[in-house]
Amino acid sequence: MTVVIGFEGSANKIGVGIIRDGEVLSNPRRTYITPPGQGFLPGETAKHHRSVILTVLQEALDEAGLKSADIDCVAYTKGPGMGAPLVTVAVVARTVAQLWGKPLLGVNHCIGHIEMGRLITNAQNPTVLYVSGGNTQVIAYSERRYRIFGETIDIAVGNCLDRFARVIKISNDPSPGYNIEQMAKKGTKFIELPYTVKGMDVSFSGILSYIEDAAHKMLSTSQCTPEDLCFSLQETLFAMLVEITERAMAHCGSQEVLIVGGVGCNMRLQEMMGVMCKERGARIFATDESFCIDNGAMIAQAGWEMFRSGHVTELLDSWITQRYRTDEVEVTWRD
Repeated sequence: MTVVIGFEGSANKIGVGIIRDGEVLSNPRRTYITPPGQGFLPGETAKHHRSVILTVLQEALDEAGLKSADIDCVAYTKGPGMGAPLVTVAVVARTVAQLWGKPLLGVNHCIGHIEMGRLITNAQNPTVLYVSGGNTQVIAYSERRYRIFGETIDIAVGNCLDRFARVIKISNDPSPGYNIEQMAKKGTKFIELPYTVKGMDVSFSGILSYIEDAAHKMLSTSQCTPEDLCFSLQETLFAMLVEITERAMAHCGSQEVLIVGGVGCNMRLQEMMGVMCKERGARIFATDESFCIDNGAMIAQAGWEMFRSGHVTELLDSWITQRYRTDEVEVTWRD
């Protein structure tokens, strides 16, 4: 049996997870939450991660009932993500691997999401919609790579939602996206927003600029409520994502959709994707917030797959990178 411990800390979540042959043994996590109207800065986020990572590591081992001797491999997020938080996690992972005398493995964050989604849902060969605060991609597996069929050409969908939350001072606890989702359920008036799909790609920055400007004017003159704006933004963004996902499915002849990433636990997105899948006779797969949102177990799972197929990261190569595309990794553990 192969046991892999995974360290994740590419953004405002810090998590350590342990996987043993497809079984999640532990997956504790902490979130750096800032006041309403503020985002999280790399330096402050890294400081938060440094203050809790050893506690989270101990929790993971205790929850799993394991000791360092039981671990076969130490996996960590190599990228993409925010520089300072990534470095913090990589330093701890390197140190732990050397102290315990275990092999080290740098994992692509995006592939961590995909492999965790495949494990939890048992989706066989899905078209993947990966939506988070830092990434928006439509992905399908082909010839030892996760190929990107479409993506955002500017900001990620989660970043668009987060920045809108700051404009109307929505709380960051537990997350701005979750709070927008709850407010959107009370929205009754649809405000037309720019809808920007360019072939297989999407653009969110123009929508954000438009709604930032419109929000102040419309709220000050009582033309709509904050709930109406949340509802309208969600409907527009998610319709764009469903469109490009359906086009990728048609191209690949796929009958499965897997939604991964932090925005993937939004029930309205899952509902809209479900309608499209039903019309196509396809199936939708998604996970709950414990696995959709950044976590250590997803890095452990991708690390488990990679380690079993012969991957190891030498200490000299155990750097991090803020830019690390999903299709850069050779997928040797499928086929």
